[in-house]
Amino acid sequence: MAETKREVELKYDAPGESFRLPDLRKVAGVDGVVGKGVVELDALYYDTADQRLAADHITLRHRTGGDDEGWHLKLPVALAEGVRDEVRAPLTDGPVPRALAGLVRSRVRDDALVPVIRLRSTREVTELTGADGAPLAEVSVDAVRAERPGGEDPVTWTEVEVELADGGDPELLAKVGKRLRKAGLHRSAASSKLARALKETGAAREPAPAPKPPGKKAGAHVLARVRSQRDALVDLDPAVRRDLPDSVHQMRVATRRLRSAFKTYKKILDPDVTGPLGEELKWLAAELGIDRDREVLTERITGRIDELPRPLLLGPVRGRLRTWATARRHGSRRHTVAVLDSKRYLALLDGLDTLLADPPLRAKRAARPAAELLADAALRDHARLAARVEHALALDPGPERDRAMHEARKAAKRARYAGETAEPALGKQARRFARRMKDVQTVLGDHQDSVVAREALRDLAVQAHAAGESAFTWGLLYGQEQATAARREAELPGVWRRAAEVRLSAG
Repeated sequence: MAETKREVELKYDAPGESFRLPDLRKVAGVDGVVGKGVVELDALYYDTADQRLAADHITLRHRTGGDDEGWHLKLPVALAEGVRDEVRAPLTDGPVPRALAGLVRSRVRDDALVPVIRLRSTREVTELTGADGAPLAEVSVDAVRAERPGGEDPVTWTEVEVELADGGDPELLAKVGKRLRKAGLHRSAASSKLARALKETGAAREPAPAPKPPGKKAGAHVLARVRSQRDALVDLDPAVRRDLPDSVHQMRVATRRLRSAFKTYKKILDPDVTGPLGEELKWLAAELGIDRDREVLTERITGRIDELPRPLLLGPVRGRLRTWATARRHGSRRHTVAVLDSKRYLALLDGLDTLLADPPLRAKRAARPAAELLADAALRDHARLAARVEHALALDPGPERDRAMHEARKAAKRARYAGETAEPALGKQARRFARRMKDVQTVLGDHQDSVVAREALRDLAVQAHAAGESAFTWGLLYGQEQATAARREAELPGVWRRAAEVRLSAG
């Protein structure tokens, strides 16, 4: 069983093994400085032969020694410098634990994880405490010895780590850092011990060149869009496996953006190549939708229940919803992880990599000015949306209109994504275009969520009735959703009128 700890720390280079910490009791807020002794640590770091994890600032190690010995996977967190999530698994010999291997599979694929660096550290630990004796931070002086497995000439250095205690104030890091700098220390240039060890032992691989700015050609802009969404899929994979909030939704959005790009820019990217990938993206979005739809439904119905006066909650309403949601969640979560472990999903990622390595560009179109072609493509998607909205508005309320509005919603997403892709080339006008399309998408999306919620509420009412419970509250909520759908249908003409007026121009 893996557990996760949020790690907030900063590293400093020390002048040598004889270095001693300055008096940290002079740091504001620190009342006690407690020596915790010396511990010997032995860590073996794993990566692919071409060091894909290191390239993304991810570390995976097997470490003995210390009170947290075991397998550790450290994933960067986009909050602030020095913040990482450390996912831990118990100490075992043999292959990387399955729970951790899954979290790097989107990067590793079917390649082996092999030892790349061994670090032995002698760590002297000092605990900083507050006036109440509670721990504030831990300061470690590490004498490090790094070597390549089977290599010669190890390298050594000394560094200081300052790690906040759980729930600690990040301002303390700055205060301790100021005191350390006065003592002659400097912030470490390396992001981790592994990064420094790879570089100084000569084991580091040459990093892949950073993508160039797209310039003024249409093909480069479209490829930049595809690359950014491919990267989003890879980055979101471990978040989905860890069941982090909104991760499934964001991963599904990335699949839709990719698929929309292949459809919108079929005059730039050869559809004979992108078509099969688009079908696989459609499959992935549908599989992710099983979990996402459950999540959206549960949140929506819970919110509705929270808004009702207590006298209108007849029967075990919350318990019934909890049972219904838990049963759906267990199956959907297991299904989602199975999808991410499947050969089909990994083949999709490989296919996207191949496309970016050898883009199937239609040379003449791809070489034309981005502003011109991206504007034309967005306007074609806008016209497609217009036809669907007008068709939906011409229908009477009912199931047929519901289906038509759902189709219009999908067209609104595609037009919005076209505006997003055009923004680097067209600037403010493309941003305004995308915003107007999002307004339409929001109205149509809430309408569709209401349609789906009504189906779920009817199901819950049937279950409650069969169990001898009152179905009154479920019927009341059903009526609220009907009213929501009616309001959204009434709002659509005005929202669409504003969206219909938006213009794009390459001039």
